[in-house]
Amino acid sequence: MEKPEIKLIEVMEKMDLTNLTPNIPMDDIIVTEPDILRPSLQLTGYFENFSGDRILIMGLQENTYMAQMSPERKRVVYDQLLAYKEPGVIFSRGLLPDDIFLEIANKHEVPVLSSTRLTGSLIAEIIRWLNVQLAPCTSIHGVLVDCYGVGVLLMGESGIGKSEAALELIKRGHRLVTDDVVEIHKVSEVTLVGTAPEITRHFIELRGIGVVDIKTLFGVQSVIETSCIDLVIKLEEWNQEEDYDRLGLNEEHMEILGNKVVCHSIPIRPGRNLAIIVEAAAVNFRQKKMGYNAAQELYKRVQENLQHKKTRHSRLIDW
Repeated sequence: MEKPEIKLIEVMEKMDLTNLTPNIPMDDIIVTEPDILRPSLQLTGYFENFSGDRILIMGLQENTYMAQMSPERKRVVYDQLLAYKEPGVIFSRGLLPDDIFLEIANKHEVPVLSSTRLTGSLIAEIIRWLNVQLAPCTSIHGVLVDCYGVGVLLMGESGIGKSEAALELIKRGHRLVTDDVVEIHKVSEVTLVGTAPEITRHFIELRGIGVVDIKTLFGVQSVIETSCIDLVIKLEEWNQEEDYDRLGLNEEHMEILGNKVVCHSIPIRPGRNLAIIVEAAAVNFRQKKMGYNAAQELYKRVQENLQHKKTRHSRLIDW
């Protein structure tokens, strides 16, 4: 799997940054690391284990320290720092670098940008956004819908009814993320985020009708750009010889990009309302997350009833 990357110019546009070095071409500068660095130690001349693959953030502390340095010291430290060819340097709080910094940045062709945001807010927003953009990614054939706040990924063979189920869910007030192709990003060890390819966003293909625009037909409230993938529902043709789970005591999981996601296999036969089944699965998933498991509650009641009958029978024998 290729390492994800994003152009620095996209970061600048997303974060509404001002370019202080317009002479440096930015079209080919890429960012590959979602983390950032505040180079406090590096400004003192310590570069052990330092690499230039992260964006640098200069806050009030760094700027104040740099202002106290002599011009000769600035030239030495700035040259050492920017020789690592970082993707870019961002000054927060509307702060501006001194002329020496800009001179050496232009020399090493390291873009210098500025933001009016507070340092902590800027760092949090950049890391959050880059974690999504640079997360490991894969594409899966399926339909992703947001149902009661639960991201449900519908999977199955072509023509089994995924899009039709999604359309019924949309009519019932739920939201479409994507149809046919789901782009999945692993943003953490426990979180997968799904989105639609730009070219197919908001469209659903219905066999016999063609492609329809969900956003145009049902309004903006019927679509959502991204959603976490919390639950996978596999639709499959009914097989009379198959032994389907009827209690749900043992959860099955599907592995996507190394993350395990709860998975249900739903057999399809004429007369089954898929939308209602998906809704029930989503609500049941939320109940389990809140600590209530219907299958375990039923099992507990059965065991208590059996124990009660056994105790009663024992007493009758003793009598």
